[in-house]
Amino acid sequence: MKTIELFAGAGGLALGLEKAGFNTIGLVEIDKAAAAALKTNRPEWNVINDDIANVSVLDLEEYFDISAGELDLISGGAPCQSFSYAGNRLGLEDTRGTLFHHYAVFLNKLKPKTFLFENVRGLLTHDSGRTFDIINNIFQMQGYQVQTWILNAWDYGAAQKRERLIMIGTRNDLKFHINPPTRHEYKPVLKDILTDVPPSIGAEYSEYKREIFAHVPPGGYWRDIPEDIAKEYMKSCWYMGGGRTGILRRLSMDEPSLTVLTSPSQKQTERCHPLEIRPFTVRENARCQCFPDDWKFYGSTGQQYRQVGNAVPVLLAYEIAKKIYEGLEDA
Repeated sequence: MKTIELFAGAGGLALGLEKAGFNTIGLVEIDKAAAAALKTNRPEWNVINDDIANVSVLDLEEYFDISAGELDLISGGAPCQSFSYAGNRLGLEDTRGTLFHHYAVFLNKLKPKTFLFENVRGLLTHDSGRTFDIINNIFQMQGYQVQTWILNAWDYGAAQKRERLIMIGTRNDLKFHINPPTRHEYKPVLKDILTDVPPSIGAEYSEYKREIFAHVPPGGYWRDIPEDIAKEYMKSCWYMGGGRTGILRRLSMDEPSLTVLTSPSQKQTERCHPLEIRPFTVRENARCQCFPDDWKFYGSTGQQYRQVGNAVPVLLAYEIAKKIYEGLEDA
C-alpha cells in the first residue's frame, strides 16, 4: 500500500507507517537537516527537500507517477495557523496562506483512499475552535468521512505522556471503517528505556542551575526545595498563579517522560534527568519518542533536539497505521 507524507520531519510517523507495511513513495520536508536524516537513514525513500508550496502546485499525478484515486494514504500534520477568510463558504480557497492549504490541495488532486492528519490537542480549541471546524469542514468537502481521536502515546508503548489529535479520513465511495488502536495493558516508564542508551550530544545546565537542581529529588519540582532558594530562582514566576509544576521539574525513573519538547531546557517546562543533573540527551529523547538507536539525526545540537521533539512517537504512529492498513485490506 502506497503513502505520501507531508511535513515529514525526521521520520517518526514514516517509521511507524513503514513498520505497519506501507510503502512510502514520497516525503516532503522543507528543513534541510531533517531531510538529510530521512535520506541518510532510508536512501531508498523519495525525499523531497522543498517548500510544500512549490510541490502542491505541480501535476502531482505525473510527479509521483500515480493516478488520482490510486494512492492508499496521505499522512502528515501541518502546523496550526488561524484562517482569515472572506464569506461563509469555508472552502479550499479560504485556507490560502496557511500550510494546511497545501495538505488539502494534495487531497484534492490525488484523492487518496484514506488520510491521516495529526496535530497538537490544542488544535481543537485554537482560535476558539474555528480552526478545527474549518479543517474538518474542508476534509468533508473533499469527499471524506472523518473520525477524530485524542490519543496518548503512553497508552501505545511509548514511555512518554504525549497527547495528539488524530484525524482519520476515508473516501466516501469506499465503504469501510477504521477502528482506533487498542490501548496496551502495560504502560512503560523511564526505567524501561533509559538503560544502555548510546552516547550522544546534549545540552548542559549552567553551574548555577545545577546547584539549584541538586536540591530537587527525582519526581519533584520547585515545591520540594527550600522556599528561599525556589523564590530566588523563580523571581517573578513565584507570584504567578497556577501550579507551575514544570518549573525545576525533575523526572523519576518510575514515571513516563513528560512530552518531549523541541528545546531541552526551558524555565517553565524543565525535564531534568532522574539520576543526573542535566537535561536528556538527544538520544535519550529519541528513546522516549521510540526511535531505533541506529536512526541518525543531523545538524546542530538545537536542530537535532527539534527533529526529535517535533516527531510523532514511532510506536504511536505504528498502532494508528496498523488500523488504517487493516481497514484498507477490508475495502
